[in-house]
Amino acid sequence: MKVYRGFHHPGLAQACAVTIGNFDGVHRGHQAMLSLLKGEAAQRGVPSCVLTFEPHPRDYFAALHHKPELAPARVGTLRDKLLDLAKCGVDQAIVLPFDARLADQSAQEFITSVLQHGLGARYVLVGDDFRFGKQRAGDYALLDSSGEAAGFDVARMNSYEVHGLRVSSSAVREALHQGRMADAARLLGRPYSISGHVVHGRKLGRTLGFKTLNLRFAHWKPAASGIFVVLVHGLAPQPLQGVANLGVRPSLDPDDANGGRVLLETHCLDWPQALGPEGAYGKIIRVELLHKLHDELKYHGLDALTQGIRRDCDDAREWLRNASGTHSAGPAPSIARI
Repeated sequence: MKVYRGFHHPGLAQACAVTIGNFDGVHRGHQAMLSLLKGEAAQRGVPSCVLTFEPHPRDYFAALHHKPELAPARVGTLRDKLLDLAKCGVDQAIVLPFDARLADQSAQEFITSVLQHGLGARYVLVGDDFRFGKQRAGDYALLDSSGEAAGFDVARMNSYEVHGLRVSSSAVREALHQGRMADAARLLGRPYSISGHVVHGRKLGRTLGFKTLNLRFAHWKPAASGIFVVLVHGLAPQPLQGVANLGVRPSLDPDDANGGRVLLETHCLDWPQALGPEGAYGKIIRVELLHKLHDELKYHGLDALTQGIRRDCDDAREWLRNASGTHSAGPAPSIARI
């Protein structure tokens, strides 16, 4: 999958079948939409394309009005979203910066400048609740009539349901916030996971006897937080069992090496000797969050923190012993950034 920042690039296809949205989590509803998109693109002999936004429009308006509570919790990072889109077989993704210029663009201007001139849309697929343009004035009826006049087809996909529950990013966020990881996995069609490069931290864990793999979650408001039983992919032929903390580490000094940033800190229950103590730094790993043990806790002192981590490791081992089923990962898709 080719990834473009904006649509002013010489390598961008001159025509495409496109769907538009934030695609936070790329859940089963998104996957059904992308499957339909690929079929329509193949019929027209053009590439399939996803147009998405960064930051999330609600992030932009929350910052504009100094109301951070209006920003949605983020299911996945941009990196994970692009990887998930690639797994779905999308040909190209356009990441459009959501800024003051785009927020002020009328719905008709968006159709003309972005869909027609920018992407050369031949087919546009949207969800049943899709709105666009300044003050969300644009709707499906406007898009449909404009498409008929401009020569591109427009289609709308109804909500996707699983056991009577509408699948949406909001539903995934709620499940993750409540620690219902099995429900989140059913909505996503896979276990919830976070990926990224292993980065250096304070290295406190190794002094306590619990070496950790640190991933930065590149958004200040993750949908999930707390202590989790996990599987780590990317370091050994088989997934490594572990326990992880996703959050801001309330027991530690906020001015430490990663102070103020959300981290996913994972301790592998059995560390591969072949990696050596420093062998994971810089590697790309994917951590599946399978089961929530509890919320983040503030421990008073390193001794209490050590005892708490030890209890979490014991609880993780017990859960893994009792868990049924297996978790496997397929090959990573290819993404070319432009």
